[in-house]
Amino acid sequence: MTSISPKQIRWIVTGLMLGLLLGSLDQTIVSTAMPHVIAELNGFSLYSWVFTIYMLTSTTAVPIFGKLADLFGRRLVYLIGMGLFLVGSALCGLSHDMTQLIVFRAIQGIGAGALMPIAMTIIGDIFPPDRRGKMQGIFGAVFGLSSVIGPAVGGFIVDHLAWQWIFYINLPFGIFAAIILSIALKESKSDEKKAIDWGGAATLTGAIVAFLLAIEMGGSGSSEGGMTKYAWDSPQILGLFGASLVLILLFLWIESKVKEPIIPLKLFANRAISVSSIVGFLMGMGMFGAITYIPLFSQAVIGTSASNSGYILTPLMLSLILSSIIGGRLIMKLSYRSIVMASMAIMTIGYLFMSQMTVNTGSFELIVYMIIIGFGMGALMPVLTIAAQSAVGHELRGVATSTTQFTRSIGGTVGVAIMGVIMSTKMTDGIGGLQQEFQDIPADQLSSLANPQALLQPEVKAQVPPKLLEALQHILSNAITSVFVIGIVVVVIGLISAFFFGKLRMPKRQQGAAPVKIEAEMM
Repeated sequence: MTSISPKQIRWIVTGLMLGLLLGSLDQTIVSTAMPHVIAELNGFSLYSWVFTIYMLTSTTAVPIFGKLADLFGRRLVYLIGMGLFLVGSALCGLSHDMTQLIVFRAIQGIGAGALMPIAMTIIGDIFPPDRRGKMQGIFGAVFGLSSVIGPAVGGFIVDHLAWQWIFYINLPFGIFAAIILSIALKESKSDEKKAIDWGGAATLTGAIVAFLLAIEMGGSGSSEGGMTKYAWDSPQILGLFGASLVLILLFLWIESKVKEPIIPLKLFANRAISVSSIVGFLMGMGMFGAITYIPLFSQAVIGTSASNSGYILTPLMLSLILSSIIGGRLIMKLSYRSIVMASMAIMTIGYLFMSQMTVNTGSFELIVYMIIIGFGMGALMPVLTIAAQSAVGHELRGVATSTTQFTRSIGGTVGVAIMGVIMSTKMTDGIGGLQQEFQDIPADQLSSLANPQALLQPEVKAQVPPKLLEALQHILSNAITSVFVIGIVVVVIGLISAFFFGKLRMPKRQQGAAPVKIEAEMM
């Protein structure tokens, strides 16, 4: 690696952290402001697609950008991703209806798919092994910080500025980050002709989109938030899963034949990468399950006000930030297995407490449980990324890094879907048994009142008889805690999987990968 001064490194890290903060902050800001957006654009029927399309495109783009970064250089591909993100942001702010907003969010999501994995890859390039842990921990903390400050920023913008500024705010910071990196980070150019795996990119994209659409649209055969829900055994959902399977098989066949595959299958013969991918998938299931259903329990069962709902997860995220920094420092002293198994054990304890919650659980207890789960999650992020990066040389570091991000994202999507089905089933069974208990209430009136949505709407909640309201809280509490039981199973499997890391650990500085042809210039 060429000599890079501390000042040069600080500029590069500043640009990367700013870009990473923008990408991770966007989702929480948008979530806070969306009620105001749909009120102005008259788009409640398409509400969920604003989030779904971003998730689809960003998840799909991650492995593709990771490979392109290996082929054409980190800086070029990162700046292309940042450019797409900023163009999408500007167009979102100019949207006149929900259809335009959804299309432009897709463009924004494609760009976001480059920001985190390539930032992590550049960190792996410019820092020797014994400093990567600390930096990855700090970058993981940035991800957690965005979840803490996002609701406050979104609320401020909505209260004091026009909603369009939730998107326009990305522009000055993103442009500044792009300028920093374009000047500070220079890569040696290669005259070697690069081959792009178009077939692999097309089949992988189709497989991911079909799979995620099936997960998102599978449900009870109703319409929720503008998204049509089809029964899991319906022709539509089975067709999407079938198409995804066929495309995955075709993708694997193509990857075994082409010169420069999007995801080289030989990567998974490496223990560090295969175990990191499995653990990352399971971590994603557990992490996003907690993030999704803890706020629901807090608001509907404990009774947290809707105005404070954006800050419910703050204790979890703060402990995640602390743990991420600690995990990054411990990685030079302990094996991957030791850190990951300890983290999964802590998450298991947190989920065990969560699964025992009842309608009598208070806010203080919930905060303690969230701190435990967050502390377990945080250390996993830097360790899994570093384990994958340290297992390969510079030429495969981009795709190795993006693979860990990709599996975590897919795990989160699958986990939320599975947990949602379990929760809905439990709630349906519980509500179905209310007719015998409340025979004094006419069936049609009971059907109208026995709606768990009432627990989230104060004006509707006030109309529900106290005894029925208490019964609904018990039903929802039992349904949500059953989700946390699934969380226990998931993280225990992750704990067992981590055992297969064996004695692998961060290589010493002199054992690192071959020198990287990267030059940093003074700002």
